[in-house]
Amino acid sequence: DELFTDTGLTGRLLKNASLEFGDTLNEPMVALQFNSEGEELFAKITKENVGETLAIFLDGNLISRPVIREEIRGGRATISGGFTGQSGLKEARDLVANLNLGALPVPIEGVSTQTVGASLGSEALNAGIKAGVYAFIIIAIFLIIWYRVPGLLAVLSLSAYVAINLALYKIIPVTMTSAGIAGFILSVGMAVDANILIFERMREELKRGRGLEEAMKEGFSRAWLSIRDSNISSIITALVLFIFSSNSIVKGFALVFGIGVGVSMFTAITVSRTFLFAVKSRGEGRLARFLFSSGIRN
Repeated sequence: DELFTDTGLTGRLLKNASLEFGDTLNEPMVALQFNSEGEELFAKITKENVGETLAIFLDGNLISRPVIREEIRGGRATISGGFTGQSGLKEARDLVANLNLGALPVPIEGVSTQTVGASLGSEALNAGIKAGVYAFIIIAIFLIIWYRVPGLLAVLSLSAYVAINLALYKIIPVTMTSAGIAGFILSVGMAVDANILIFERMREELKRGRGLEEAMKEGFSRAWLSIRDSNISSIITALVLFIFSSNSIVKGFALVFGIGVGVSMFTAITVSRTFLFAVKSRGEGRLARFLFSSGIRN
């Protein structure tokens, strides 16, 4: 084509093309794998043409024109973006078929197709979910033993935290992957840390001789500053990773982690506060005693 320069990168240098999906947003993308000769040539082309369009032709017809965003080494690349909805999924499948057709030295007639599920990925995902459940149980036991009634309220707050996160994953929607589970578990740690910080602040105020209600208000007020600063820093980090990373795994981790941190601020300050003040109205002296010393020491 007169608009493009021949790069010498032909179908014989392509091992195969396949349809893949983004880890979190589940967007279709076309994965390319070159042979050793194609790997070197492709790295050279992408290095010298960052920001330019790489046109792909089949039998003289233009079938795709992705933009080169960075130098790509390793002989593996993905074409992503623009494949939205059912029409986008069909477009991605057609592109995969055309690329594989162009990589063949002779025509081939399709006889049958079979879809093979990613059993290994499913097993890894299930293992991650189990690890998250076990971690939640261990954290719940620790909070109840160490903080007694406030610890139990923190566990209820964490349960609300999990429910809100799952609802948001459904609404957005978010596809849960191993990277997403890692981000979720890390955000659970942030939520636990927020509750512990609040309880310790309250304990300090009680030791200074304040009444329970005053200690609770002061504890939440003082803890909020630390919670706000640390969580906002984490959210900014998640935003940077999500916006500027071109890796779908990193994007998935950043999205789930950012959502989790945001929800943890809400549950720690709103849900935990509501539970504590509700219990306080029923047994002020007993709650003060539970806040003043841990279950392990007594």
